[in-house]
Amino acid sequence: MTIRAAVRGVGHYLPERVVPNAEFEAIVDTSDEWIRTRSGIERRHFAADGQMTSDLATRAATAALADAGISADRVDAIIVATSTPDLTFPSVATMVQAALGITRGFAFDIQAVCAGFVYAMANANALILSGQASCVLVIGAETFSRLMNWQDRSTCVLFGDGAGAVVVEASEGTGTTADRGVLATDLHSDGRYRDILYVDGGTSTGTTGHLVMEGKEVFRHAIEKLAETAHAALDRAGLTSADVDWIVPHQANIRIIEGTAKRMQVPMDRVVVTVQDHGNTSAASIPLALSVGKARGQIKPGDLLVMEAIGGGLAWGSVVLRW
Repeated sequence: MTIRAAVRGVGHYLPERVVPNAEFEAIVDTSDEWIRTRSGIERRHFAADGQMTSDLATRAATAALADAGISADRVDAIIVATSTPDLTFPSVATMVQAALGITRGFAFDIQAVCAGFVYAMANANALILSGQASCVLVIGAETFSRLMNWQDRSTCVLFGDGAGAVVVEASEGTGTTADRGVLATDLHSDGRYRDILYVDGGTSTGTTGHLVMEGKEVFRHAIEKLAETAHAALDRAGLTSADVDWIVPHQANIRIIEGTAKRMQVPMDRVVVTVQDHGNTSAASIPLALSVGKARGQIKPGDLLVMEAIGGGLAWGSVVLRW
């Protein structure tokens, strides 16, 4: 018998306010055509005043639990991937824990920026394989609109707010690649590239700061590193790109998504794309895409998925998962 960390349910939440590209034309020198051409983004959602990351995370978690058909008291661990917590501490995860009425187990946040959900899934998998948890709620949630420099047209148009969540539970498998659940993970970071994607503030500086990005450099690293980590995880699982039913990538930029798929030799009709509707929601983008992909009827039981992401740090990685 082999224990696997299998996804039992998925859900997401998007704030009510929808911000089309045209809205930015009154703020910076840009246009709907310029944004679409360079990013593929058509609209995004922004959190309302007073709406916190934990609020979005809780709504997504509730949807995922309902999809799994289990009650919150089954959950013994909560991991929230976020770079935009409500407070310096306590963690968003403990706030979600309280909001769901869970008084057992443990909860913590992971900060790996856009790669956060991949890191969180790898940690959930390790917790389940080690026996420290049997049912883990994994959430990606962000309010990146609070980090934008509204005078920087190259970044402020790219990001949105949202949350996605999955319920991951211990499941018995046969030890083959036909098993449902996580089959392999691959994680990396390289702090030498800190200055190409960062926020110029934080607790030690005394300011919240704004997001700063060297777009061309991030683009160059993204396509190369995302394809490499996806192949590494597939190799670890004993699989190839030909076995992949769906790539579920970090939704940062349609050009990055297309470039990575091309390097992996996977056609775009086998890639779940949501960037046009949500923009870059950082750690929330993959679980959001999973939830939307399932709702569309794209992702079905038994499908082999590759999830890959890269973010500030640089931090990047991938997960191979049988749905």
